[in-house]
Amino acid sequence: MRIAMWSGPRNLSTAMMYSFGARADCAVVDEPFYAAYLRMTGLDHPMREEILASQSQNPVEVADGLNGPTPGARPFWYQKHMTQHMIPGVPRDWMRDVRNVFLIRHPARVIASYGAKRENPTLDDIGFRQQAELFDEVRGWGGDPVVIDSRDIRDDPAGMLETLCDAIEMPFSPNMLSWAQGGHPQDGVWASHWYGAVWRSTGFAGPEGDLPEVPEQLQPVLEAALPFYEQMKAVKI
Repeated sequence: MRIAMWSGPRNLSTAMMYSFGARADCAVVDEPFYAAYLRMTGLDHPMREEILASQSQNPVEVADGLNGPTPGARPFWYQKHMTQHMIPGVPRDWMRDVRNVFLIRHPARVIASYGAKRENPTLDDIGFRQQAELFDEVRGWGGDPVVIDSRDIRDDPAGMLETLCDAIEMPFSPNMLSWAQGGHPQDGVWASHWYGAVWRSTGFAGPEGDLPEVPEQLQPVLEAALPFYEQMKAVKI
């Protein structure tokens, strides 16, 4: 089984990759379309040249690989994807052959966290619009997408991961609740810039506190993202 986990940035996505990667029966891949996205958009992200050199920049080649043999012939393959990478020209047909899961987080938390790493994110940077679009597309062709909220995972990791595994017809493993400190061998080359907190972790952080204050100049981004988040939240497990 291939599990495509769709989120925007700063959304518990790396911790979730580590969680699935802690299982002996599950391979993982980290944002395989990132280099193609940077080449196609020309965006200047941190570590751009290193990212371009580290992955295939051909989105068709990437998509073909995602439906190819599972690494190590393992029965499960967890594919961590960023919704904002799925721009025009990036194939989507391969999504019909994977189990699509959408990981959501309140946009105030995403904006505050992303802004600490890269100033003044736009709506397209944080992926909420694209996430809702992809969700609707999967449902439109008769898929059965699953939505899970990162806050619920932080509140009850064992319970929510077991619920998620049930939803995607995958046996739950307690190994998913912890991982080795210091990163995962399949981390993208960009990990040194973005993954500091999760590198220091050995499991999911505790419950989140109150929503952070969003700077005034980013309030329009928050207001634009909220309807997409609420749409997805209404159907979460």
